[in-house]
Amino acid sequence: MPDKEKIEKIKKAKRDWHENKVEPTVARFSERKDEFKVSSNFEVDRVYSPIDIEDKDYLDEINFPGQFPYTRGVYSTMYRGRLWTMRQYAGFGTAKESNQRYKYLLEQGQSGLSVAFDLPTQLGYDSDDDIAEGEVGKVGVAIDSLSDMETLFDEIPLDEVSTSMTINAPAAVLLAMYIAVAEKQGVSTEKLRGTIQNDILKEYIARGTYIYPTAPSMRLITDIFEYCYENIPNWNTISISGYHVREAGCTAAQEIAFTLANGIAYVEAAIEAGLDVDDFAPRLSFFFNAHNNFLEEISKFRAARRLWAQIMEERFGAKKEKSKMLRFHTQTAGSTLTAQQSDNNVVRVTLQALAAVLGGTQSLHTNGRDEALSLPTEKSVEIALRTQQIIAHESGVADTADALGGSYYIEKLTDDLQEEAEEYINKIDDLGGAPEAIDQGYIQKEIQDSAYSYQKEIEAEKKIIVGVNKFKTEEEPKKDILKLDEKVANQQKERVSQLREDRDQAKVEKALKALKDTAETDQNLMPKIVDAVKAYATLGEVCDVMREVFGEYNENIIL
Repeated sequence: MPDKEKIEKIKKAKRDWHENKVEPTVARFSERKDEFKVSSNFEVDRVYSPIDIEDKDYLDEINFPGQFPYTRGVYSTMYRGRLWTMRQYAGFGTAKESNQRYKYLLEQGQSGLSVAFDLPTQLGYDSDDDIAEGEVGKVGVAIDSLSDMETLFDEIPLDEVSTSMTINAPAAVLLAMYIAVAEKQGVSTEKLRGTIQNDILKEYIARGTYIYPTAPSMRLITDIFEYCYENIPNWNTISISGYHVREAGCTAAQEIAFTLANGIAYVEAAIEAGLDVDDFAPRLSFFFNAHNNFLEEISKFRAARRLWAQIMEERFGAKKEKSKMLRFHTQTAGSTLTAQQSDNNVVRVTLQALAAVLGGTQSLHTNGRDEALSLPTEKSVEIALRTQQIIAHESGVADTADALGGSYYIEKLTDDLQEEAEEYINKIDDLGGAPEAIDQGYIQKEIQDSAYSYQKEIEAEKKIIVGVNKFKTEEEPKKDILKLDEKVANQQKERVSQLREDRDQAKVEKALKALKDTAETDQNLMPKIVDAVKAYATLGEVCDVMREVFGEYNENIIL
């Protein structure tokens, strides 16, 4: 960094510039009436200079890519070595339909799969359960049993692709099904690569697809950590998600704070369960949102990476380098997509994707332009994937690591975001940690307040959303949107009914009895869950056994 004498000269020059250039210009022409703020409410200065980073120690706080504290990226060569995984989130209707979409995406150059499950699956209900009525196959694929999972991955070699599964409360059951499919394909668990989201705390905070109370939910998560360490060494056992808290309306700084606070809770739970931090921490991964403020988002990713490295080293005494690395998947922001002038969403998604890449993401999903209206059409999915490919191969941003690192504004904003995130984490610590802060409604209330402020700014036109509150046009209703056949639900119900007739019921009952007995102890549940799904017990049957033992979570309503 510049020495003190040079800094003083720059400070004097800035004062002179402001007095002799800025003030006369503003007096003559004025400035825009906008509030110059980022989402975290930091005021944005007219210009940034060495003054704003005069106290930074490059090697301690920034350093080179692949070196602690990983501000500039977790790998030394970043995308010069390997591009991020292009992992388009997809799934709808039946397993057969989703299998066809996956094959199409792989043919188009996608490098990893990302499975979207329907709401009944996410909540641990079978498609023929009364509570599933009207939701089967709607926002993802319906998976009721190992039979569906076999169809979902038919002719997709699991030793050649990595798979991400957005599943939380029943994550152990879907992982068990994936293991069983691999076994049927002749693929050993050592060759499986992928991620289960498995992040229940953010479900209590923002998303709502929970089943069990906090304690048994945390037990299931740590059971997965232990099982995968021993059996699936290349599997990411959790994707700690800031995406959904951001979709619920939090700021960038809150996204960092609440995500990492949840991460701290998972690490503490695993250590309390007797696991060594350096045994499970290298397989932790994260999932972030890429929102609209381009430069704030880049800074957010850098700040999160540095803060997590410091937490793992200083709070938990992690020794392995991989234990300190925040590796993350990014999805562009669904909440920013508009039904009005939906083609504008292509531009939004491009900027968000570019921010994720410049921020150093390890994998990326780009939303379809029509997702504010329906599930994306095949054409929209293709454009979304091509957006990533153009960024990767035509823009030049993948040629050097952390291309905007060293920008006075980026470095200052990285510091500011980290500082505010640390303040939130300290408050959560004072409340007893993330689970306790959730039970008290603190995190939910902070998000609600931020979301309300954001909406008020839109309504007052302090924040412009193109095509929504400004630059509006009259439009014809969209015709080329994806509509699901209502027969899907009936077909899926028939599949479940036929499965129950064809399977060995005595074998199922024996496996479910063993699972229940184990749930009543403190033994690892994963082996019994694997046995149950191999016997073709349904998702709902497995989850119901654990419901009987653990009970269900009752939400604490926060107003």
